[in-house]
Amino acid sequence: MSTDATPSRSPVPRPSPSPRRWGLLGVPTSAAAHGPGLEKAPGALRAAGLVEALTGAGLSVVDHGDRPVARWRSARAPGQPNDVEGAAAVLRDAVPAIGAVLARGELPLVVGGDCTLAVALVDAAVRAFGDVGLVYVDGGQDLMVPAEHPDEPILDGMGVAHLLDLPGTVEELAGLGVRRPLLDPEHVCFYGFSDEEEDTHRRVPSLRLPADEVAADPAGTAQRATRSVLRGRERFVVHVDVDVLDFFLLPAADVPTWGRGLAPSTLAEALAALVATPGFAGMTFVEHNPDRGAEDGSTSRALVDLLRTALAPR
Repeated sequence: MSTDATPSRSPVPRPSPSPRRWGLLGVPTSAAAHGPGLEKAPGALRAAGLVEALTGAGLSVVDHGDRPVARWRSARAPGQPNDVEGAAAVLRDAVPAIGAVLARGELPLVVGGDCTLAVALVDAAVRAFGDVGLVYVDGGQDLMVPAEHPDEPILDGMGVAHLLDLPGTVEELAGLGVRRPLLDPEHVCFYGFSDEEEDTHRRVPSLRLPADEVAADPAGTAQRATRSVLRGRERFVVHVDVDVLDFFLLPAADVPTWGRGLAPSTLAEALAALVATPGFAGMTFVEHNPDRGAEDGSTSRALVDLLRTALAPR
């Protein structure tokens, strides 16, 4: 793993986020995805009543609107993943927008969009608070690196590899943040995954809580995850890819998890426990492709209901 000898930047003093005050920010992008569709998610969730559902559940929500749309395009340079510059441009735009939410003392709820938005959330949190942890709620672990996966040159499955600056990642993403790497493996927890183990080189000694363990004890595994990522840290963020859900139960994800993922009620219970933990500082909610779900919008409404259940004050 490459490192930077520059000392860590001192965190800028910020007001502590209130668990009852959220800053909703849409990032309608599919630039790093397998194809178009994810850029529609923020609009679909808003149309499904996201803001009204959260405020109706007793949450204070400030709606910061959506960033510019970035739709998937074919733009691959030789030896590179597809559209590196397009994906990096989205993140460069998102980081200060998320930072502005944090500066207001709000908890960012970043609705995407694709999984590379985890890089933007972590970068913004590190700029605001210094060291943070990450609970990565995802059907996979997104540890692929371009050099080892030329047959799948999609940045969507490479976000954590770039957060950790693993060998073979691309400069435009690995070097995008305020420091490099943005995270160390000991302060990442992979939570709810059902795909095969991706750390084939054993370079990432993170806590791993697969889907079967989460399903057996959502609240307990959430506590284990937060204890792990908060060691020596005061704050942590959560990344949620809806492909952690069983596609047969809720067909919301861009890349389906067939029969192995979590039930929506399980994910809601786990997220409720994560959000309630002291030190929680923000969340991404990504990878919903409205074109995958029901034509009447009921899939998006089900996701809104899941978020309402998970985030409602307790």
